[in-house]
Amino acid sequence: MTCILALDTSTDAGSVAIWQDGKVLEDFQLLPRQQAQALLPQIKNLLNKAGIELKQVDALAFGRGPGSFTGLRIAAASIQGLALALDKPVIPVSTLEAMAWTAIHAKGASQVLTLLDARMDEVYWCAWQAEEGWPTALVAEQLSTPEEVNLPVLADATTAWVLVGSGAGYVDRLASTVTTKLTQQLPTLLPSAKAIVHLAHRAWLKGEVVDAGEAIPIYLRDKVTHGS
Repeated sequence: MTCILALDTSTDAGSVAIWQDGKVLEDFQLLPRQQAQALLPQIKNLLNKAGIELKQVDALAFGRGPGSFTGLRIAAASIQGLALALDKPVIPVSTLEAMAWTAIHAKGASQVLTLLDARMDEVYWCAWQAEEGWPTALVAEQLSTPEEVNLPVLADATTAWVLVGSGAGYVDRLASTVTTKLTQQLPTLLPSAKAIVHLAHRAWLKGEVVDAGEAIPIYLRDKVTHGS
């Protein structure tokens, strides 16, 4: 039996999920500035619900960013501690990819623009295309002003794009070449451990794991802002 524990604290939400041979349990809560205190109880409660002990987990996954600096540090530190204590491998998963996965599976999107508010008048973003139900990045994940966001030119230019994430608050500042291709906006869609654990299981099957020491956040911005 394959068992993967995933967690995400990259935004105002705190979520934990467990994969057990295709069955997924998740605890997703909006916990602004409370993730650090709530995370371990969430893990314990979900393990109890799944009827397993922490030592039975095969691998640990986490939302590696981009996102809130504080939240990413909480997730990485928690995963590193658990991985070292349990001697288990780690699977870092992109938070933007997790958002795209949810848009594909929950909303039927085939092309997704993920935007997260990065503060300082910038956004974290990436463009994705669904391939057999999985998001494939069409550009590198990046940090930029809303005006610099762009969509790749695809062979099928008629396919609509879905915009997801808190960065949708900047939609009025996106280029017209972007907004004219958007047919739906989902500003409240956040990264989740449920999406992360699905992506992590796929990575697990490919052997894409790292040691605890390599479980590091991906900020996309070198400068850490106070209170993020």
